[in-house]
Amino acid sequence: MELAKKEKKRYTYSDYIGWPDDERWEIIDGVAYNMSPAPKVKHQRISWNIGEAFVRVKEKLKGCMPFSAPTDVVLDEFNVVQPDIFVVCDKNKITEDNIKGVPDLVIEITSRSTELKDKREKLFLYERFGVKEYIIVFPEREYVERYVLQNGRYMAPEIFNWDEALRLKTFDIEINLWEIFEKELPNEEENKDGS
Repeated sequence: MELAKKEKKRYTYSDYIGWPDDERWEIIDGVAYNMSPAPKVKHQRISWNIGEAFVRVKEKLKGCMPFSAPTDVVLDEFNVVQPDIFVVCDKNKITEDNIKGVPDLVIEITSRSTELKDKREKLFLYERFGVKEYIIVFPEREYVERYVLQNGRYMAPEIFNWDEALRLKTFDIEINLWEIFEKELPNEEENKDGS
C-alpha cells in the first residue's frame, strides 16, 4: 500500500500543527505523508524491545535521552518527522511540545507502506541534516541496515542479520538483535553434533 500524501503546496510546520490530533502525518521537504494505518503488532514489539534495550543501558547514554513515536522532531519549517526510536544528546533541543533539531541516533522500523520512504526520503533527509547514525529495521526479513555519517555523507550500509549483535557507533552500546526480533539463537552444542 502506498503512503497517502496531501497534495496542495509545500507544507510547513505551521500547517502541520493545525491538522487534527487524531491523524499522524510527517512532512519531508514540504510534502505531507500520512502515517496511517497504525503499525502492525510485530513492528510495535520490535519498537518496545529496542526501547527496553536502551532502558537496560541508560547509564551508557551519558545523559542523552531516548524517545519513541509519536514524538515530533522538527528539523526545520519544511521537515517534521516522527522516528520510531531516536536519541537526543543536546538537552536544548528538547521542548515540552517536540524536539527542535537533529537527533544523534535515529531508528526507523519499516512496514510495507513506509519502506521506500525510510530508505529514500528519510535516508537523504537524515544525511542532509546530519544524523550521526541511522538504523533501518526490516521486521519481515529480520535484519537491519546501519548508516554512519562520515564527512557529511552516509557510507554504504552495514547489514546485520537477526542472529548478530549490533554495536552502535554513536554510543558504547551493543544490541542483541535476536532479542529485538524475539528469536532463539541455535544452541552451539547442537550445531557441533549436527543435530
